[in-house]
Amino acid sequence: MTRTGGDVISLGPAGRESAALYECVITHVRRTPLRHALRHRTYLWCVDVDRLPVLPRPLRPLARFDARDHFAGTAGSLRAGLDAYLAAHDVDLDGGRVVMLAHARVFGFVFNPLSVFWCHDSYGALVCVVAEVHNTYGQRHCYLLRTDEADEAEVDKTFYVSPFFAVEGRYRMRLPLPDELLHLTVHLENEHGRAFTAVVRGVRRPASVAALLSAAVRRPWSTAAVWAGIRRHGIHLLLHGLPVHPRVRSTPQKGMLP
Repeated sequence: MTRTGGDVISLGPAGRESAALYECVITHVRRTPLRHALRHRTYLWCVDVDRLPVLPRPLRPLARFDARDHFAGTAGSLRAGLDAYLAAHDVDLDGGRVVMLAHARVFGFVFNPLSVFWCHDSYGALVCVVAEVHNTYGQRHCYLLRTDEADEAEVDKTFYVSPFFAVEGRYRMRLPLPDELLHLTVHLENEHGRAFTAVVRGVRRPASVAALLSAAVRRPWSTAAVWAGIRRHGIHLLLHGLPVHPRVRSTPQKGMLP
């Protein structure tokens, strides 16, 4: 692992940085049955799961990547957890590179509404994208996606996320691998049309000590703020009379927790 001038990055193949920070704006737009929008600023990490950044010891509370926060939560590493999930779905990357976009733990807390894993084979070709969704009830669910040339994929909704949406409909996602810019889009479509849209936009910054400190000062306890913001907007919708759908028991996924 390379550390230069206080950087917390390592260098991947062909000198490509394997860790970066994205200063992000996340937008949610709910269209039915009540129109409501929220906008939230945060920062996300983009890392190679085999080359996770190592921070100087005093800064480690600001970012920790823990295998228990993803997939079954019982593997020894992020890579092992992902490989076990993929193996259960007959996917073998043969050691290929995996890029993850997610929040890290900050002061011991993490909440990732959406973590994305771009999974490549040993030749560098994109094999699949895994979109891991977390709800505020401590549950998680993975969608295995085969994106097309436009980086888009569709999948049925099978996981309870918001109490204001039933477990029905279909997601249409656009998930291009982040570069200098980050731009992800998730639409939920149901019998009423396009019911909900989430957009994540961001600008890449080298994952240096200075960049992390700057982000942490401007967005302290960023991941807890995301969790609290979702709860706050949920209360707003409840007070405006939006009907609640009872939480359903999730069916265990292959390669995930029972």
